[in-house]
Amino acid sequence: MNEPLFPGFRTLSLDVDKDVAIHAVMGGDGPPLLLLHGHPQTHAIWHKVAPALCERFTVVACDLRGYGDSSKPAGADGHVNYSKRVMANDVLQAMKQLGFDRFSVMAHDRGARVAHRLAADHPHAVERAVLLDIAPTLAMYEQTTDIFARAYWHWFFLIQPAPLPERLIEADPEAYVHDVMGRRSAGLAPFDPRALAEYKRCLALPGTAHGICEDYRAAATIDLEHDRADRDAGLLLEMPLKVLWGEHGVVHRCFDPLKEWRRLATRVEGEALACGHYVPEEAPAALLARALPFLAGG
Repeated sequence: MNEPLFPGFRTLSLDVDKDVAIHAVMGGDGPPLLLLHGHPQTHAIWHKVAPALCERFTVVACDLRGYGDSSKPAGADGHVNYSKRVMANDVLQAMKQLGFDRFSVMAHDRGARVAHRLAADHPHAVERAVLLDIAPTLAMYEQTTDIFARAYWHWFFLIQPAPLPERLIEADPEAYVHDVMGRRSAGLAPFDPRALAEYKRCLALPGTAHGICEDYRAAATIDLEHDRADRDAGLLLEMPLKVLWGEHGVVHRCFDPLKEWRRLATRVEGEALACGHYVPEEAPAALLARALPFLAGG
């Protein structure tokens, strides 16, 4: 438990906005690669694949605004400061501070939604993108079914007006981590105890529950406005995009990820992997086997 999850990495705190700092770890050598996590996790989700990635890339793994050890500002009117547009700008500014104006990105879950907005708003900055276990946000809301709503109950719980969901999460953050992550297809078995302890620690930090809820509230409101505006304008992502998802997960059961992403991008490839939702921790070898050649330009 005392061994670091990212040996040899340096820890960074990058001021990206007024009163907002993004926590990150950085290691390796080579072309820049940004890693973004999902809910209710932190950059720790990448610890199993980071050593191999560092052999070929300069890896920057960030905690999103509202998560981990990054800043957790109070939500603004309309949840605008937790829109994926703002969260994408956070990580863009972080990478620029590190000297990277153009980079590839690999992102999971909520982080993949940030990566989608990053690629849409700043196509000059994103060379290639790997998105893990999501369909586009707009497609998922517009195609919500009873099966999806029951499995992704947290989408509809977290968007309830403050402070109800915050109060319930803060009452027992450890139970929330166990219940949300442990009820997925693989249970808690794939998670290194050090990573699980980190998720619990960070969820218990003041402001994290609110930040997470604001992320989801934005996704159900202002993010949909931005996505609909892109659709109305006929905007298509033109950088290479690789989409991977777990064949035992809800996304695979309820959606057709390749079909949905091909509506939004011109160069899409991908497949289901033999795992559930938490791809980097459940199937690190399979992820690396697909992601490394793609990120290297193959």
